[in-house]
Formats: sequence, C-alpha cells, structure tokens
Amino acid sequence: MINYIIVDDEPLARDGMSINCDQVPYLNHKGSFSNAIEASTFLSSEETDLMFLDIEMPGLNGLDFIRSLKKRPHIILCTAYPQYALESYELDVIDYLVKPIKFERFFSAVNKVKDYLLLSAADTAEIDAYEKTFMYIKSDRQFKKVFYEDVLYIKGMKDYVVIHAKDNKKYMTSMNVKTILAQLPTNLFARTSKSYIIQVKNIISIGTDTIFTADHELPLGPSYKVDFIERFVKTNLVGR
Repeated sequence: MINYIIVDDEPLARDGMSINCDQVPYLNHKGSFSNAIEASTFLSSEETDLMFLDIEMPGLNGLDFIRSLKKRPHIILCTAYPQYALESYELDVIDYLVKPIKFERFFSAVNKVKDYLLLSAADTAEIDAYEKTFMYIKSDRQFKKVFYEDVLYIKGMKDYVVIHAKDNKKYMTSMNVKTILAQLPTNLFARTSKSYIIQVKNIISIGTDTIFTADHELPLGPSYKVDFIERFVKTNLVGR
C-alpha cells in the first residue's frame, strides 16, 4: 500500500483528488490538508509515501513547502499553473499534473511512484541476498539501470553528477559526489578529487597528480591522494 496525503487549499480540488485516489486499490488515504503548515505538522510524525500538492496556496506555497522539508515523501504536484513545471522538476518531484486532471494522466503519475517504491524494495532485497552488480539512477525522468562494470568515471557538478559509461553513454542525476560515493562498492570505486570518482579497474597508471585510463586523464587531488595510494596502490605494490 502507498500511504498518501492531499494538500490543497480548494475543497473541491481535494474532493476531486480523493475520488481519483479511491479508484486505485493500492492507495491508502492518510489525510487531507488545506495548507502547508498543517501538512508539515502531520509529516513530522507520520510515515507518508506520497503527497499530492498544490502550488498556489495562501501562506507557504507548494514549492517553498517542498524546500522546507528535510525528509520528503514522493511528491506529485497538482496545479492550474503550467509555468512552474521546470522549477518543480529541479526539486525532484515525481510528476507535474495540470488541472483539470484527467484520470489516465493521474494514474500514470501514481504508477511512477509505485514503480519507484518497487525498485527501492528490490534493491534492498538484492543487497541482503547477494553482492549487487548494478544500480538504478533517476535520469531524464526515468529509472535507468547502470552496471558497475560499465562505469568509467563519475564527475560532480554542484548538486548533480554525470556518470560516464562505456559506449559514450552519459547519465545525469540529481545527487552530489559524496552521496553517490556512499552507495557505491568501496572495492570498485574511489574518489580521486573533489569532483571525480573513478572505476578502479580502469586505471592504467598513476602520476603525481593525474590518473590515466585508456581514454582519459583524471585529476588526483592532494586531499585524496594519500588515502587512494594506501588503499589501491600499496596493497598491490610489488618490490624488493
């Protein structure tokens, strides 16, 4: 079951959304709120998977409400104003529905949440069962499967990373370098500078401040060099 709440200052809009939700058997209604403050209080104490959220509301609007949340449920924005779409996707919402909302469009958005939760559950199960060989990343509004062995290196750009993979494939996702590194196998990947993570098996040689692969030269920053040498060079160093 997906536990959801509705946040909209218009009673008719809340009722209409409830009617749509009642037609989907795996949606479980947890509450409806006329403003962001009431919803925030509820979210601080109740586990919620999904929030249907209006944007134009008195007091705290929907976009500012999202920014204020430290722990967010999945969010589907429901609004009469299409001009906020680009800004909303920068906040990593699942979907953006423009009122009046057709049921088929609503159902498509809800299924995105369902698929995401299923993928998350599957990943957790795989971690318990065997060593993972791949990851899912959210890119271009899709969940894309990326095998670790295909990753050449990862480059950070503020709040985004670009995964450079074989066959000139690139995947951009909203995440910083520190966050993605924490989710990668430590025996396969190493951070070599503030902005770079490298697939260790692709290394051909290591210079003073540069790491060489078959096709790339990547920086080896002074703050990361000692740890990198200890973990990946000294343990395999052959000498007298």
